[in-house]
Amino acid sequence: MKILVTVKRVPDPNATIKVKPDGSGIVTDNLKYVVNPFDEIGVEEALRLKDKGGGAEVILVSIGGKVAAEQLRTGLAMGADRAILVLAEQELDSLGVARILEKIARDEQVDVVLMGKQAIDDDCNQTGQMLAARLGWPQATCASKAEGLDSDAEKQGLPGIVISGGKTAKVIREVDGGIETLEIGLPAIITVDLRLNTPRYASLPGIMKARKKELKEIPVDSLGVDVTPRIKILKLDPPPKRQAGRKVESVQELVNVLHTEAKVI
Repeated sequence: MKILVTVKRVPDPNATIKVKPDGSGIVTDNLKYVVNPFDEIGVEEALRLKDKGGGAEVILVSIGGKVAAEQLRTGLAMGADRAILVLAEQELDSLGVARILEKIARDEQVDVVLMGKQAIDDDCNQTGQMLAARLGWPQATCASKAEGLDSDAEKQGLPGIVISGGKTAKVIREVDGGIETLEIGLPAIITVDLRLNTPRYASLPGIMKARKKELKEIPVDSLGVDVTPRIKILKLDPPPKRQAGRKVESVQELVNVLHTEAKVI
């Protein structure tokens, strides 16, 4: 079985993000980049499926400049088998990324594509769905783990994703009403949520081995894929500064403020 996992290079979520004065983008000077946290969970889940099933190959894919090789090496150090870096310096929208991933998935003849449900830089949460539509494969989004609920899945200690015989996958996901379990045929697209697992740390032996693992670079132009953006970001604006709070002397004063000033009641 082949498992393809996306690895996107994103700004560190703990970093302070500043918008350029002209609104054309964010200030990238001295900005640290990491693996998208949702994608990191996807890598961990692929490695767990490999450990349980045996014989699975975990392939990482990232799209961007050569600098994205750093994040792919992180995934290789965690235990992935090999990586593919699609070199693309231009800005890509979700559909362009889905077209590229479609090509890679078909060329590699993968059985499962694991993706973070969204990337923390744009929060689109749509590439996985677009990829499933283009491939014509079934999809299960927002795979999670049954926690804190009186569900059969939790009682049985089932993980969020179970693959049986390389033919079907059972996926636990959170919905508004509680926990939902989907069974889909393979090949399939599965996007993962934050509560699915806790990613492992790369060990020193893993880091050393990662240097020798294959990291293939493919120019995006060689794929024959139309990546012309359908969406253009016109301007970025920082969020407005929050006003300082104030104390009120009584409940009645609080009600009056909520009614006359905040206008929420």
